[in-house]
Amino acid sequence: MRAEPGCHGGSGGSIAAASHRGEAVVALVGCPNAGKSSVFNHLTGLRVRTANYPGVTVTLSQGRIGSGPAAVSVVDLPGTYGLVPVSPDEQLVVDHLAGRLDGTPAPNALLVIVDATTLRRSLSLVAQCLASGTPCAVALTMTDELRAHGGDIDPHLLGQALGVPVREVHGHRGQGIGALRGDVLGWTAWPEVPIPPPVHDQGDLADWIDSVVDRAAYRPAEASRATRGIDRVLLHPVGGLVAFLVVMFAFFQTVFAVAAPVMGWIETGFGVLGEAARSRISDETLAGFVGTALIGGVGGVLVFLPQIVLLFLLISILEGTGYLARAAFLMDRVMALSGLDGRAFVAMLSSVACAIPGIMSTRTMPSSRDRIATMLSAPLMTCSARLPVYLLLVSLLVPSDARWGPVGLQGVALFALYLAGGLSALIAAAVLRRTLLRQGGLPFYLELPPYRLPSVRAVLAAVWTSAAIFLRKVATMILVASAVLWALLSFPAHAAQTQGMSEPQASAYVLEHSYAADLGRAIEPVFAPLGFEWRIDVGLVGAMAAREVFVSTLGQVVAVSDPEHPQAALRDLTYTDGPRAGQRVFTAPTVVALLVFFVYALQCISTLAVMRRESNSWRWPALAFAYMSALAWGMAFLARLITVAIT
Repeated sequence: MRAEPGCHGGSGGSIAAASHRGEAVVALVGCPNAGKSSVFNHLTGLRVRTANYPGVTVTLSQGRIGSGPAAVSVVDLPGTYGLVPVSPDEQLVVDHLAGRLDGTPAPNALLVIVDATTLRRSLSLVAQCLASGTPCAVALTMTDELRAHGGDIDPHLLGQALGVPVREVHGHRGQGIGALRGDVLGWTAWPEVPIPPPVHDQGDLADWIDSVVDRAAYRPAEASRATRGIDRVLLHPVGGLVAFLVVMFAFFQTVFAVAAPVMGWIETGFGVLGEAARSRISDETLAGFVGTALIGGVGGVLVFLPQIVLLFLLISILEGTGYLARAAFLMDRVMALSGLDGRAFVAMLSSVACAIPGIMSTRTMPSSRDRIATMLSAPLMTCSARLPVYLLLVSLLVPSDARWGPVGLQGVALFALYLAGGLSALIAAAVLRRTLLRQGGLPFYLELPPYRLPSVRAVLAAVWTSAAIFLRKVATMILVASAVLWALLSFPAHAAQTQGMSEPQASAYVLEHSYAADLGRAIEPVFAPLGFEWRIDVGLVGAMAAREVFVSTLGQVVAVSDPEHPQAALRDLTYTDGPRAGQRVFTAPTVVALLVFFVYALQCISTLAVMRRESNSWRWPALAFAYMSALAWGMAFLARLITVAIT
C-alpha cells in the first residue's frame, strides 16, 4: 500500500519532501477517537477532519511546525488499537513506523495520544510503542471530561510510571498545545525507556498496566445516570431503530423547511443577473455564454448550496454529540442481515457526504471480502451530489405547500429517496456476500464515545470544508462541464437560418439543431421506455462528470425560454416534435422514473477511479458500473409503469 499525502496546507508538504529537507518526522499514534486529529490540527494549523466518532482518519496527513534546521514534520496516522495489524489502515500505521512505505522515512519519534477516559485500553498501545525502541512522549487528552464525570488522573505521576514525558492537552480547545509544540520541537531530549514493557506476554502486560494505573492515581469516570438512560433507549433493538428513523425523518424535514426561503432568494438573484448579462453584453455569443453557461448553468447548481450546508451542519452536530457512533452500533444488527457488520455502516454513513471517503473508509475493515462488498454497495447511498438533482425533481413532483398535517410532503419524498438508497445498499451487499464474496466475517467491536456538546469550532470547520469542496467542484468540474454543454447546445448556429425570427424563436431553433440535440436523439431509444426526452438524455450524459451537471444542463435548456423563472419553465417544458409534440416533458411518471434512475445509477467517474485504486483492479469498478446501470434502468422502468397505473 502506498501512502497518500492526505490534507495539506501552507505549512504542509509530502512526507518524502520532509525527508529530503532533512527534517525530523514525529508520528502521532493513538486509538480511534482519542483526539489525535484535533491535536494534529492545533499543532500544525491544518484542518484535518475531526469527529466524535471512531475511524475518521484513514490516510496519512502531514504538516510542519517550526522553521529552519529545527523544523519538524508531524504525521497524523490512522487510529489503531495496537501494532499487530488486522485491517489495511492499521497495516498502514505499522508500515510507516517500520519505514516500509516507498519514499517515506520511518519516524524519528512517536507522540502517543492517550484518551484519559479509556486509559487501560490505551496503555496497551502505549506499551507497544515504548517497546519499539523509538523515542516516545504522551499527549493526555479528555482529562476535563474524565474529571467532569467523577474520575481523576495525575499526569506527572503517569509520566513517572511510564518513564516518558506526559503533557495534558485539551485538543478541542487548544489548551496545552503551546507546551506540547515545544516538546515536539525538542524531541531529541525525550529519554529512552530503560526497561521496555512486557508486550509479548498478555499476563505480564496486564500486571504492567495495573501498576501504571495505580501509580498514576487513576480513578475512572462513571457513566452518568442520564447517559445510561439515553443509551437504554437509543441502543434498544426496537426503540433505538424507531428513534433513528424519527431523527432521520426530522432531519430531512428540516433540510427542506429551513433552506427553502434562502434558495428562492438565490434563484431570483441569479435569474436577474443572467438577464442583465444577456442584455448588456453586445456580442451575442459572449452574452449567451456568460448568461447561460456561467450564470444560468453554474448558478442553477449554486441555488442548492443552502440545503447542502444545512445537510452537513446537521450531520456534524449528530457526529459531535456521539449519536452516530451509537447508530453504527445499533445498525450492526441490521447490517448482519446483509452479511456485513457495523464497520460497513460507518463506510456507508460516510458515503452520505460522498462515496469517495466512504469507499476509502473501508480500510478500517479487516476482511477483504467485506471491504469489496461495501465498496460495491456504498455508492447506492445518497451522496450530496445527488441532493441538487433530488431537490430539483422533488420540487417538480410535489408542490411546496403539499402537507400531511404539520409534515411537508417534499421532506417526506426526500426522506424516502435516502431510505431507498440505504435499503438498496444493504440488499446489494447481501447479494454480493452470498454469491461472489462468500466467507465468514470477523468479530466487530466499536467504542461508544461519551455524549458531548459539539464544539462550535469543529462543527463550523466541518461545514465550511464540505461547502468549500462543493464550491470548488462548481468552480472547476461543473464550470467546465457547463461550458462544454453550452457549446454543444449552442452550435452549429447559422445566422441565415434564424434570420427574421424573434430572439426566443431563434434560440429554440438553435437548440433543436445543436450538436447536443444530435447526441440526445442518438441515445434517445435507450431511454425512451423511461419517458426521457433528448434534453434529459443530454443531462444524463453530462452527469457522468458530476451528477450536479444534470441540474446545470436543464438550467441552460430552460434559459432559452425563461431565464428568470427556471422552475416554472421546467414545468412548462414540452416536446417540440414527434407524436408527443406539445405534451409536457416532466410528467409525474417521467419525474418519478428520473428520481429512481438517480437513486441507482453510478454516474461518477471519480468514484470509479477511487474504487479501482482501493481494490487494485478494474474488475470491481466495472462490475459496479454495470450492475448499477442495469439496476437504474430496470427500477426506473418499473417505477414509471407503477406511476402510470396509479395516476
